[in-house]
This record gives sequence, C-alpha cells and structure tokens, in this order.
Amino acid sequence: MLHYQNLRQLIFRFDPEVAHSVVEFVCALAPKIPALLPFLSKKFCFNDPLLSQEIDGMRFYNPVGLAAGFDKNATMVETLCALGFSHLELGALTPLAQSGNEKPRLWRHTNEESIQNAMGFNNDGANAVSMRLDKCYPFVLPLGINIGKNKLTSQENAIEDYIALAKTFSQNSDYLSVNISSPNTPNLRDLQNEAFIKELFSALCEIYKKPIYLKISPDLSIDSALNLVECAMDFGAKGIIATNTTLDYSLVANPKEKGGISGKVLAPKSREMLKQIALTLKAKKRKATLISVGGIADAKEAYLRIRLGASLVQVFSAMIFKGPSLVKCINRDLKDHLERDGFNHISEAVGVDL
Repeated sequence: MLHYQNLRQLIFRFDPEVAHSVVEFVCALAPKIPALLPFLSKKFCFNDPLLSQEIDGMRFYNPVGLAAGFDKNATMVETLCALGFSHLELGALTPLAQSGNEKPRLWRHTNEESIQNAMGFNNDGANAVSMRLDKCYPFVLPLGINIGKNKLTSQENAIEDYIALAKTFSQNSDYLSVNISSPNTPNLRDLQNEAFIKELFSALCEIYKKPIYLKISPDLSIDSALNLVECAMDFGAKGIIATNTTLDYSLVANPKEKGGISGKVLAPKSREMLKQIALTLKAKKRKATLISVGGIADAKEAYLRIRLGASLVQVFSAMIFKGPSLVKCINRDLKDHLERDGFNHISEAVGVDL
C-alpha cells in the first residue's frame, strides 16, 4: 500500500481517463512478459477455504470481485485475475460499438475517495469482445457480462439489444448483469419499471441458461426497488447486484453536473439498499444471490455487507485510491473478522445481522 501511494501521486497528475488507458495498456501487455503473472499472483492472491463458495453453479475462491466499468472490453482479464479477484464483471457492453459521451467524462473526488463518471457505455461492441473472450473461455474465474442498450436504440426497441447480447455471450460467459440503472445513457433508467422487467427477463431466460442478475440504482425509492427485485425474480432472475452509481451530487464537495458518483461516499446508500432488499427477501422466504457494490474500500465494509446478506461484493473505485493490493487486504482481513466472530465459513456470516 505504501509503495502505491507514491505511485498514485504520479498517476493522479494525469487526466483520469488517460490514466485508465495507461493502466489498460499495461494490463494488456503483462501476460506477454514471462513469469510476470505468476509473480503477481503470488503477491496479490489470497486463497483460503474459509472464503470459498459455490454460488449458482459457479465457484468463487473468495467473495471479492471486480465491478463492471473497469474492464469494459475484456482486455485485462488475465492480469486482473492475478490481482486476486474471485470474479470479473466485464462491460458494460452494447450490441454495436460506441464511443460514449463527450470528454471530459471522468473525474476524481480525491478527498472523498470517490469517482464521478459520465462515460456513456463506451465499448468495442459485442462481437469484438465476444471474439476476445472465445480465446480464453472457459476461464479460471467466473466471467460476468454487464449488458446495456446502445444510445441510439429507442426505448421501444431496447429489449432487442438485451436479447442480442444474451445470444452473443451465451457460450463464453458465466453470468449476465442486466444494466438498466446507469445514469449515463439517456432515459435508460426509465426502463426500471415492472412491465419492462417482466418482458425482459422472460425473454432473456429463454436464451441464456446461466444465472442472470439485475443491477439496480441506489436512487430508487426502497418501495420501487423492492417491487423491481420481486418482479425480476418472478421472471427468472437469480439475484440482484446492488447498486450502480448515484446522481446524488450532495455527497461530494465539488460535483460535476453530469454523471454518476461511485466510491466511498456511496457506501451508506448502497448498504441501506442491500439491507432493505435482504430483509424483504428473508421475510418472504425467497432465496436470491445478493452481490453488493458501491463504496466498499476495506474488509470492515465488505464484512458489513456480508452480514447484511451479500454473498459476494465487488470493488472498483477503491482500487484507484488504494492500489492493486486492495483485494488481498480485504480477503486477509475478512478471514480475521470471520475467525474472531467464531464463523467456520463465510457462508455462516451471510445475513446474520438481518
């Protein structure tokens, strides 16, 4: 961590998107350097049976995954695996390649350890990424695909984009994350309604026979969120990813006027949404996989989410502020928390605070 803080000063001199592109280049290059990935794996991977779980037919050797948005185009898969993640959520991907919104569209809120992005689903398109995945799938870790609609696709035809993506990735991914909650594609959040969810999940489950999760916004009212959760599950969703970024600009001192905020300031909103969903599902005796994302920067927060019902957690922004040892630190300290509280396995801690 200490060494990264020195490097971070240099990285933060660059525009955030330029810095990310440099990181992507290095990560894409790393597998070509002999012995580098085994070295990284030895340094950053933490493997303990206490943390290993089988969920929805997938094996996760620890609970910490990478959230969508970091590796949009599956160019960093091997290197990210060597940094200790248990699963990688790639994308968001759209059927057609698109350049995203105008730059600048990515900002750091350094004092708050948070990020604001208005990227707009910039990606290489489903076919290009699918061909990339064909070369490495099946992979040693579960690979999820976060799917969204193209900016120019009308609301009426939105479902066709999601169906096309499910078909494209049916043979080279382990789960789908349905993204109708990004604030950076015009009107996308309007699709967060029960009629669309019903139609969408009914169609997707016909095509895609592996787990499908719904990723929801932290800005929904709790009642609206719970209705969407139940509707998605009624029509085939295996679980919920809570949450996406927020449009609550009061959380940071100097917000931009566009884009969603992620990072430490999102933690209370994301945690509360998880808690309410978990409580409702427990009360109705409904089984669902809950994946918590938003503001998780250390083992303490990850452990809170697990005790509130999350089987898995995902990180993104915290890695920018804390560096590549983040995942190992979370998993190592999580093991300590679990043993301190008398748990023999992580699954025993899931939901105990409900």
